[in-house]
Amino acid sequence: MGDGTAWLPRPLLLYRGEEPIPVAAAPAYLKLDSTGEYIFDYGWADAHQRMLGSSYYPKLQIAVPFTPVPGPRLLLHPTLDPASRREAARALLGGCVELVRRGELSSAHLTFCQSFETDIAQTDSGFLPRLGEQYHWFNEGYSDFEHFLESLASRKRKAIRRERKLANAHPISIHTVHGDEATSEQWDVFFRMYRATAEKKWGRPYLNREFFHLLSQRLGRKVVLFLVRREPQGRWVAGAWNLRGTQALFGRNWGCLESLDMLHFEVCYYRAIEYAISEGLARVEAGAQGFHKIQRGYRPVAIHSAHYIQDRGFARVIADYLQDERNEQTHRLAALDGLTPFRKEPQ
Repeated sequence: MGDGTAWLPRPLLLYRGEEPIPVAAAPAYLKLDSTGEYIFDYGWADAHQRMLGSSYYPKLQIAVPFTPVPGPRLLLHPTLDPASRREAARALLGGCVELVRRGELSSAHLTFCQSFETDIAQTDSGFLPRLGEQYHWFNEGYSDFEHFLESLASRKRKAIRRERKLANAHPISIHTVHGDEATSEQWDVFFRMYRATAEKKWGRPYLNREFFHLLSQRLGRKVVLFLVRREPQGRWVAGAWNLRGTQALFGRNWGCLESLDMLHFEVCYYRAIEYAISEGLARVEAGAQGFHKIQRGYRPVAIHSAHYIQDRGFARVIADYLQDERNEQTHRLAALDGLTPFRKEPQ
C-alpha cells in the first residue's frame, strides 16, 4: 500500500480534548481505481464519467485492502459508552464527508462493515446503504466431518462424498502447515501457484513473493496452509492459504500448477471445514462470491456497505439503483437460504 499502488493511506483519527490516545479511528485510503475491494462499483465509475464528464477517481475507501472479511470499519475505543460510541462514529463519518468535499473526491465508501455502522452512516451522515452476500460455514458442534455430513440431505451428502473421493483419488497427499512451520521453499512454490492462478483468472497478481514470506514471520500459527504434493515425485502442485482468528478460519487465496478434478473444492472448502471442526472454530468464511459454496454446506449471509456520493444528482441515481438492488438482494438471500443442502426435517 502507498506510492506506486492504487491504495494511498489516509487514516482517520479522532481525539477527545487533550488526550494523547485517539478514541476512534478508521482505515481510510485514497483510491485511484476499484481493484481489491470486492464491493463492485465499476459500473458507477463508467456512469459518473458519462453523466458528469469527470472521473470517478480518486475516491475515499474505508476498508481492509484485498480482504473481503466483514467486520468493524469504525474502530471505537472499548471504554466508550453507547452514546459516546455513536457520537465518535458520527464524527469519523463526518470527517470522511469533509475529506471528500475538500479533496474534490467523487465519493466515500465504507465496505464490509457491520450493519450498525451502515445504519449510523445512513441516518447521520447521508451515506447510501448497500446489501450484498457471502457464504459462510457454521459449526453446529460437529464432532468430525462425518457428523457434519449427517446434517445434510442424503443426496447432498452422497455428492460431497463423491467429490472428496474423486479429489483424493489423484496420486497426491494433502498437508496442513501452519505459518511457523512453513519453509521458504514452500512459500516460494506457493507464490508460483498463486501467481499462475491469478494471472489466469484476474490478469494481475497483487501480492508479491515477500508478502508470503512475511506471513510466517508476522503471524506464525495464525496462518494455515493446505498444501498438495504430487506423489511419488514429492512435488508441490496446489494449495490454499487461510488466516485463523479466534472464532473463524478465513479463506484467502488458492493457487495451482496442475489442474486436478475436484481438488479446489477439497482444499478450499472441505479441508477448511475439517480444520474448523478439529480446532473448535465457530465458522469458515471462504471469501467473496461463490454461489457453488451453498451445495457444500456454506450458508448465505448478508454483507453490508455504505456509500457517500458527492454530486447530489448522481447520488439520486445511485440511490434508486441501490434501492432496486436491495429489494432484489433481500429476496435473493431468502431464496438462497432455501437452497442449502441441510435436512429439512429429521430422518
